[in-house]
Amino acid sequence: MTARTSLAPARIRITQITLLVAVSILSFTILVLPIGINPVIETTTVGDVAQTTIQASHDIEYVSDIRTEEARKAAESAVQDVYSSPDQAIGRGQIERLRTTLQNITVIRNDAGLSIESKRSNLLALSDVRLQIQTVEYILSITDPRWDAVQIESVRVLEQVMRRSITDDGIDSALSTISNAVSLTFSEQQVTLVTELVTAFVVPNSFFSQELTDVAKKNARDSVKPIVQTYKTGETIVSVGEIITPADIEAFEQLDLIRPGQRWEDLASTAAVVIICAVFVPMYFYRRKRNVVLNDIKSISVIALLFVLFLLGARLFVGRTLAPYSFPIQAVGLILTALFGIEVGLVFSIPLCILAGFGLSNSLDITPYYLFSSLIGSLALGPARRFSGFIRGGLAVSLTCAGALLAFRTSIIALDWVGILQLIGAVAFAGLASASVALLLQFLFAQLLGLTTALQLLDISRPDSKLLQFFLQKAPGTYQHSLQVANLAEQAAEKIGADPLLTRVGALFHDIGKALNPNFFIENQLPGHVNSHDNANPEEVAATIIRHVTDGIQLAKKHRLPKRLQDFILEHHGTLITHYQYNQAMEAAKGNLSLVDIEKFRYPGPRPSSRETALLMLADASEARARAERPNNDEEIRKLVKSVIQTVQKFNQLDDTLLTLRDLALITESFTTTLRGTYHERIQYPKANVPDQDVTLLAPRKKNDNN
Repeated sequence: MTARTSLAPARIRITQITLLVAVSILSFTILVLPIGINPVIETTTVGDVAQTTIQASHDIEYVSDIRTEEARKAAESAVQDVYSSPDQAIGRGQIERLRTTLQNITVIRNDAGLSIESKRSNLLALSDVRLQIQTVEYILSITDPRWDAVQIESVRVLEQVMRRSITDDGIDSALSTISNAVSLTFSEQQVTLVTELVTAFVVPNSFFSQELTDVAKKNARDSVKPIVQTYKTGETIVSVGEIITPADIEAFEQLDLIRPGQRWEDLASTAAVVIICAVFVPMYFYRRKRNVVLNDIKSISVIALLFVLFLLGARLFVGRTLAPYSFPIQAVGLILTALFGIEVGLVFSIPLCILAGFGLSNSLDITPYYLFSSLIGSLALGPARRFSGFIRGGLAVSLTCAGALLAFRTSIIALDWVGILQLIGAVAFAGLASASVALLLQFLFAQLLGLTTALQLLDISRPDSKLLQFFLQKAPGTYQHSLQVANLAEQAAEKIGADPLLTRVGALFHDIGKALNPNFFIENQLPGHVNSHDNANPEEVAATIIRHVTDGIQLAKKHRLPKRLQDFILEHHGTLITHYQYNQAMEAAKGNLSLVDIEKFRYPGPRPSSRETALLMLADASEARARAERPNNDEEIRKLVKSVIQTVQKFNQLDDTLLTLRDLALITESFTTTLRGTYHERIQYPKANVPDQDVTLLAPRKKNDNN
């Protein structure tokens, strides 16, 4: 058992590394392939004489770094000195000193062994603050509640002041703001006292920073509006016999007429960006261990396949005018969001969009075009619970693409109406194609790989679905129990950040197996019905109870419930035992362990492997105990829930989940709140004692009755 458990994570880890390396190699190959098939012209340097007239091969518009450099240097020189952000350590230290001083003052105030004169002397002798005599008198005269309020307000005001940047030259300005920061509910004397206390502890917390000044200068350089250079097809860049200038070299590079540097530099830069992206993704999910998507081989295989295919597709459109802007690379983010959640969609969209635009002549506009539209499209799609969500996601993609073009493609301003209409068509197609491709592929992947999507879960959980109708008709009591457990687990899933929809649907079906033998379970028995458990063999009763798990799996497979929902059926009892029947067997055996095989009373398991199935186990047990014990108040409910959690932990049922102590605390409060609404106390109304002759007074009046 231990060897198999340790083997599975090792196999998953090997698969993860293998796919990561494979995708990185394929991505590198895809990126360098267009470079390898394009001819490389002999490098030309500044100062050479042009041997031929060189013309623009196509329309181009680009930012001229050379022509903007002087303007950037001027902006850089105009930047003034920059001071560092407020040092929070200084602020905390001053607050601690203030608290110490306030504590000393409190001790002096409350020292019954000191005379008023001694107290006054001690207050005037404080080292950290020099109090005025009238301030000392006021401190000794105010009541304890007011002094407590002054202490709290002093700390608050000092914290507020020290959060601001205070330089050596600006200390007076900071001190002048203290009195205005005191609450308006305080009297003038209290304001004066707070001001005097706080003033003593206000010190400079911001100092000249060469590093920040350099950053400001860099930002000033970057903020200079670039100078845009435009060439039309056939326009002469340099004539024969002319000296080649740096601006000419820049134009040659933009038009791909020459390539700066050596071949190995292109390969090195491509390898560097691929490695950065390859490090980013696993590092992110290493810090987000609760996301279990990457622990599933099928899921990461789908992600890798989508990543490579769409990267290849995007690079095939290199060199075309409108095709790159209409390619639906945003569909990857929408698909991953629909299949695995918004976090996965966002994280994988970032390296995909960066690699898709890397090294292109228009990378400065195509990269943010892809990136922002993918991210905002995924955010607009959200949980993908409705068809309208995909429409909303596609619309968000189109609108973001349009905004990105306006923001980053400055040449759009110089286009004629035909060019603008063509770009609008490309933008609209990108949004429509992304939503359509995402809707189709997420459905296909969900069906082929057994994944669950929000649309699929909503469809399965419709009250008129065939399986739920069968459940309701055959086992109405168990069905109602499942509804209550679903509500209980769903609310807790919201609190701890688990998947509430998956949790709810899984809870609806967790006891579906009882529908094959409904009368055996007490929730489906009529009042007064003879309980078949009472006089039966405990082993036989336990076997019948346990069988509802395997029966549930049979029904789930028959009705093609996704594998993820089958996990809820298998794991909601984990590897626990049927304690009641086991205790009966032990009583019959008079406590002799050798006469009772505990494994005959154990559920087949496995233990919960996710937060969602763990929530179901806790909710199922809590609801069952609450229904049996009928707690009367919040404290009894909370005690009951804690007892359930402790029992489950005692038998190590939560070891394979990612639940933390904080999660368990949130679950306890959520269960308590939800169960309170179900098992709250009812008002006991007294019976009406109405004389027989007055019964007619309670009957409804006829329409033609008067009064």
